[in-house]
Amino acid sequence: MTDRIKSLLDRTFDKEQAKFRRDVDWKPLLDRFIAGKTDDETRARMGLEAMLAAERPAFMDGERLHFLRTVRRIPDLHSDAEMDARRSAGAAFGEKGVVFNLTADFAPTIRDGLDARLAGLRARLSRARAGQDGAGVSFLANAILSVKAVLGLVDRYIQAVQISQTSPTCLLSAVHTGAKTFPEALQVLRVLHYALWCEGEYHCGLGRIDQYLFPYYDADIRAGRLTDDEALEWLEEFFIACNRDSDLYIGVQQGDNGQSVMLGGVTREGKPAFNALSRLCLKACGELKLVDPKINLRVDGTTPLDVYEAGTELTAKGLGFPQCANDDVVIPALVRWGYDLADARDYSVAACWEFLIPGCGMDINNIDAVSFVGCLDAALRTASDAAAYEAVERAFFDEIQRRADALAAKYRHVEILPGPFVSVLSTGCIDRARDICRGAKNNNFGIHGTGIAVAVDSLASVRALVFEQRLVTLPELVALLDTDFAGRPDVRAAAQAAPKMGNADPRVDEIAKRLLAFWGHAFDGKRNGRGGIFRPGTGSAMYYIWHAREVPASADGRLKGHPLSANYAPSLDAPVKGPVSVVRSFTEPDLVPVCNGGPLTLEIHDSAFAQADGVEKVAQLVKFFVARGGHQMQINTINRETLLDAQSHPERHRHLIVRVWGWSGYFVELDREYQDQIIRRVELAAS
Repeated sequence: MTDRIKSLLDRTFDKEQAKFRRDVDWKPLLDRFIAGKTDDETRARMGLEAMLAAERPAFMDGERLHFLRTVRRIPDLHSDAEMDARRSAGAAFGEKGVVFNLTADFAPTIRDGLDARLAGLRARLSRARAGQDGAGVSFLANAILSVKAVLGLVDRYIQAVQISQTSPTCLLSAVHTGAKTFPEALQVLRVLHYALWCEGEYHCGLGRIDQYLFPYYDADIRAGRLTDDEALEWLEEFFIACNRDSDLYIGVQQGDNGQSVMLGGVTREGKPAFNALSRLCLKACGELKLVDPKINLRVDGTTPLDVYEAGTELTAKGLGFPQCANDDVVIPALVRWGYDLADARDYSVAACWEFLIPGCGMDINNIDAVSFVGCLDAALRTASDAAAYEAVERAFFDEIQRRADALAAKYRHVEILPGPFVSVLSTGCIDRARDICRGAKNNNFGIHGTGIAVAVDSLASVRALVFEQRLVTLPELVALLDTDFAGRPDVRAAAQAAPKMGNADPRVDEIAKRLLAFWGHAFDGKRNGRGGIFRPGTGSAMYYIWHAREVPASADGRLKGHPLSANYAPSLDAPVKGPVSVVRSFTEPDLVPVCNGGPLTLEIHDSAFAQADGVEKVAQLVKFFVARGGHQMQINTINRETLLDAQSHPERHRHLIVRVWGWSGYFVELDREYQDQIIRRVELAAS
């Protein structure tokens, strides 16, 4: 790391950039929209124009890649009352209702520049007018003005650089004309990504940067314009820039901002894609030790061990990534759901781990979730007179199906608010003369399945306690769940001793196989109102906290209020034999039908890397997971004592990074309940 990068890193972490920020009163703009009943598309364009007009060129000493947020909050384009009225009229929305949780197709605009996009938009506008396509004219006119707003801020930056001479290099003209070099490509990407957040999109991924930026890197290296060390310096500056504004981004917790990068895998033609820039990205992250960008690594059964080891080097540094995705499972899963093979090979992730195709997807990958623990609790009450365990399991599956059907009905009519600028960066929108909110090539909805291990363990416990040991009747067990096993510590002890998922015990793993087989087909034949399908997954997102609040104690011995495990992982109340046993259990089910995303999440004590062969052993564990048909895996390397000290003395641990659910964040910035859940995960790993 050069002295310049070290200085930028330290000052960014200390939030020196915050000195440039200010508040803007956006209420008059919203009042104007409401009074004029301004249409959604125009609001989106005017909001971006207003936001970028309010931005002021700002620079940090020593930077060479520009664009820095100076306005803390983007404008609200719709009032709560307006959105509530739409919901009352039958509309449903994903989260805030805007385009979010996606990765744009940055490559063509990096190559051609925004001037070329403007020319294409103007030509298409002429055809739309000639064809009397009113909707197309509206979209294209607003898209043109949105691009001009971005270029307006670019030009103000160029002028500010020229006047102040704040930087020896200004690469911003490439935003107009297209990039020719690796540094120019990074600068254009910085501007495009920045503009998406300013338009109101959030959880904007960066996608496969080692693929679309590689031609610029490779050409510079071959021509002698850059050395590898110089390319690393540029890349590290870009990665630092991803952390300057992230505290202003929308998320459930600080760090949950969706700035994900995907490395490796295969090309659209099916050829190996891991390259020299992939390695440089891993090296840059390892040196910087920042939470952004969040690294994902695509692997398969043919991936060399040294690639796994290169990723595991980051795991050893305690970054909580890379998250590894298995092409041997993910690509067939996407094809099974109807994605073109070439597109499936080009997959990346959304904010956390949900799979998507950059540029041509308006999938809402996390539109809702089904609580398996809630389903089982309801089933135990409706099947209280069951004479055999099989009847309880059938009632459980029936409840899952009922909730799946309800979600399919709930999201029959989903509205998405327009994003003219993100549409310019999305495949096919200009040709169709329609905003991406009107639909794209892929328009599927993802549904999380929360509390898999707790539900499986609870079913195993019901079978053992009620139908095998006859320790308690089913109605008696339900009553105990409502009172946290009050008066019957023996029943809770027996529940805790029942077989648990994560120990390679076929008695419980068979239940998991049946559950995921059922879940994988719960939405078969169902279509959402945008023509897409529903994709079930093994993820939890933040629901592992939220759903835990909604249910009483569970039959596995978990008490009321105790959080569920995040994603696809053993219950926090289940002692497991070790990571190999966990991998064996969690790769027993067929994961192709439930491949919306949701990684096996493991916690490993940092002492695992104390030995010289620590990286190789953990890399072999990931490779073992892939060989057994696992879909996704992420590993937290942490220390319980360190976490407890960080809770007591946060000032000593500002740089401590942990994996939360599908993203990494600074431990001391998390709410206490998320901190406590992570500490319990570490306790599970140590037990």
